[in-house]
Amino acid sequence: MPEVETAREGAVLTITLNRPDVLNALDAATHAALGGALAEARAADVRAVVLTGAGRGFCVGQDLGEFERTPDIGDALRERYHPNVRAIRTLEKPVIAAVNGPAAGAGLSLACACDVRIAAESASFVPAFVSIGLVPDAGGPYFIQRLLGTPRAFEWMASGRRLSAAEALAWGLVSEVVPDEVFAARTAELAATWAALPTLGVAWTKRLFDFAERASLDETMALEAELQARATQTDDFREGVAAFREKRAPSFAGR
Repeated sequence: MPEVETAREGAVLTITLNRPDVLNALDAATHAALGGALAEARAADVRAVVLTGAGRGFCVGQDLGEFERTPDIGDALRERYHPNVRAIRTLEKPVIAAVNGPAAGAGLSLACACDVRIAAESASFVPAFVSIGLVPDAGGPYFIQRLLGTPRAFEWMASGRRLSAAEALAWGLVSEVVPDEVFAARTAELAATWAALPTLGVAWTKRLFDFAERASLDETMALEAELQARATQTDDFREGVAAFREKRAPSFAGR
């Protein structure tokens, strides 16, 4: 059974972590397969990506059996986790984390690296690091601080408190909570909505916001001018303007 499965539905690529017997815990083979799936997601005809887990969990982070056999976890982070986190952030299309169950440790970090998070009612969010004497990793400190602000991010991650899906929604960690029985259908609907947007405009918006986190106002405005000039040359810009003038819904092609 492959550690990661991919499936296409129109312009949406769904990437499923596929170790349900261990709640999709991450080992070396899973990291490699996830890297391959994210490379597949770079195809021009993929316009939105869903990351989810098989069975009753999203991902509970590092496989502790493998962890105990890893001589240097720093090397493991640099060689396995960090490339996949970067691949999500540099992917020029929206990535939706469909959190169908527990997201813990590095699994929580992966969900927070995505652009959008939707959760099933039974989902939970667990910063498991401190519970075994570790610090947050896999990009978690960066993304969770951005999502929640430093005081709340620190209190949560340093206490290890489990968040329910409802609490995650109230905190702004996820944008939507959906009953379990309709979660798959709602995820597909949401992904299709994102895939129908002007893909380059979405990608460049993602790039702008990531850049703005570390740049000055002048640097950000310089990039926005560059990207806006490029956006006006796209077919989707021309279609958007035509649809506005003709008082109809636009039909974007993603180019």
